[in-house]
Amino acid sequence: MKMVVAYVKTSKLDDVKETLKEAGVGGLTVSEARGFGRQRGHPETYRGQEYPVEFVPKIRIEVLCDDDDAVGIAEKVMAAARTGRIGDGKISITPVEQVWRIRTGETGKGAL
Repeated sequence: MKMVVAYVKTSKLDDVKETLKEAGVGGLTVSEARGFGRQRGHPETYRGQEYPVEFVPKIRIEVLCDDDDAVGIAEKVMAAARTGRIGDGKISITPVEQVWRIRTGETGKGAL
């Protein structure tokens, strides 16, 4: 099993969610995140005064999936989240050793 984790712009969440739904992804987890990459934040203007925003708001999307589906899911997220500008985000795929469904006690693929 694999965990696909994507950090995307907040404005792209609905696009990514719909794309994954259409692709048959059974579930995902979404949380708010803040961080910076190469751009090191950005300036914001409030009441005529400019302030540096060091941590840019992002959305973290996690999808637990079968090994064979991970790259396809990552590619679908990338296509849905891409704007072509700095700050589009990152995607990583990591191995998952074991999964349990708490309600039934199922493990492995059956728990997905």
